[in-house]
Amino acid sequence: MKVKQISVFLENKNGRLAEVTRILAEKNISLRAMTIADTADFGILRIIVEQPDKCLELLKENNFTARVTEVIGVRLDDKPGALHDVMQVFEDNAVNIEYLYSTLMLMDDKVVIMFKVDDIDHGLDIIKKNGMEAITAF
Repeated sequence: MKVKQISVFLENKNGRLAEVTRILAEKNISLRAMTIADTADFGILRIIVEQPDKCLELLKENNFTARVTEVIGVRLDDKPGALHDVMQVFEDNAVNIEYLYSTLMLMDDKVVIMFKVDDIDHGLDIIKKNGMEAITAF
């Protein structure tokens, strides 16, 4: 089955990503998967949401450049080699993978989001000071 992914072109400046998540939160749209690829000045946010058509409309109303792309969601067993099995099938069948990312999974009944920050020690300190929990491993 094809899944609608929304790609959002973002200026790489403070607050732009938070603006997108604020829009989704205010309209009660849940994120199911996300990834961001960046360059020095711009980034492309890719998200899977429950209501992609509504999400796209909201983003455009708020002056974001966004579009829908179809992707494939493959359910895998949580075991070593499961991803490789899919990769091998794609390779054997000459399917070129442009990119991939994982979904937002539950871990002990909590969602885990991975952040890349410029100063990881400072970021961890801020998380701790705000009563949040950083994981040490999956």
